[in-house]
Amino acid sequence: MRLTSTRDKTVNASFKDAIQQCMPQDGGLYVPDGAADLRRWILYTNEQTSFSSIAGALTSAFINNEYSPIICETVATKAFPFEPVLKQLDEKLFVLELFHGPTCCYRDFGVSYLAAMLETTLHMENKNSILLDYTSGEHGAIIAKALKGKKHLKSILLYPKGKVCGLNEEDFVWNGGNIFPIEIDGETELGHSLINEIFKDHDLVKKANLTVSTSANIGRLIPQTFFYTYAFSRLKNKVSSDIYYALDPENYGNLVAGLYSWRLSLPVSGFILPSTKALSLDAIGNPVITDSIIPVEKRIEAEAGDPSNLERLEDFFSHYSQMMKNFVYLSDVSEKETEQAEKELFIKYKRYSDYHTAKAYAAAVKNQDLIDEEGGAIVLLDRFHPSFSADYINQTIGDKIEIPEAIQNLKKPVSLGRPVIKTPDELIMQIKKLS
Repeated sequence: MRLTSTRDKTVNASFKDAIQQCMPQDGGLYVPDGAADLRRWILYTNEQTSFSSIAGALTSAFINNEYSPIICETVATKAFPFEPVLKQLDEKLFVLELFHGPTCCYRDFGVSYLAAMLETTLHMENKNSILLDYTSGEHGAIIAKALKGKKHLKSILLYPKGKVCGLNEEDFVWNGGNIFPIEIDGETELGHSLINEIFKDHDLVKKANLTVSTSANIGRLIPQTFFYTYAFSRLKNKVSSDIYYALDPENYGNLVAGLYSWRLSLPVSGFILPSTKALSLDAIGNPVITDSIIPVEKRIEAEAGDPSNLERLEDFFSHYSQMMKNFVYLSDVSEKETEQAEKELFIKYKRYSDYHTAKAYAAAVKNQDLIDEEGGAIVLLDRFHPSFSADYINQTIGDKIEIPEAIQNLKKPVSLGRPVIKTPDELIMQIKKLS
């Protein structure tokens, strides 16, 4: 399967080029061009099929002849020494726990896969690459764990001054590691602005072989399609009718990944989401993407540092325009309803859930009529360990939950004692030194 752009369909890129280039030069985002029928293979999977085997087979199908099935399987095995867990809560409700990676966050899957695929590609081409990202939280630790031991990959991580956390001394480049953390004299707006300015300099990006680990990179997004096939492999002998997935949209990456899974012939009946300002219902109940009122050719460039997958969502539904109303089920969910959902998950199922999962469950409750017929099910995507929302759980339920050591370590502050930067020129100097 080749990759094209959300803005220029004459773009024709390979997977290995797309994950290294990160973004096409037309200001859009890379998207798959075409579909594949993997129904026979998907129906062959079962509860004994490992997550890494699913990832390897889907990778091989997705990138076709770029790499052999053996290489795809090897990449997946290296990327995924961990896997999701599917649990059944009642006859019609399941939960897919995506927080069983090293930092207890679903992003472990995407970043680990991207790092493994990049390392393999760079080794074969005898090249090196730099990930350039901004974070003020756990994302730096996710990257550090994914890059540990890599020979061809390094990471420049921008942090607000005084907010470096979750890293170890051996992670740093000056100690032989892969991570080059830089404090900036500003917060999120400056961090994203610096990265976006760098990626406008296409010559610099090419010369330093810069890319990102955000879902602007298709190599970070594609592994999220594996979640749905994995869930189906565990559900196929338990559910005899429609399967719906309920999730909080965040930057819409998991929704887009789910839609790509459907395009690979995975049996999916639809996706249930809380509505947002960017993706909501019009007066007659049709889903509307707010950004669509502005033609893509008149928009600013997509942001490498702070991507929204709404543009990919638009691109998908431009090909399947009749599906949106009958495939994406949106519900307005209030804060009070989210709190009630958090309490209900605890009372009915003895589960603590993070805020986003509670909100997705609230939307699922509003769409129970979708599975009224015999045999249907809803799968709730649980993306974060509940202790990420410890304060919310304490406020809502009144319980103080235990925070795992892995998550405590993510929050441990790190003192760098190195210069703080303010401008793109200062960042460029650091990039040139590292490359």
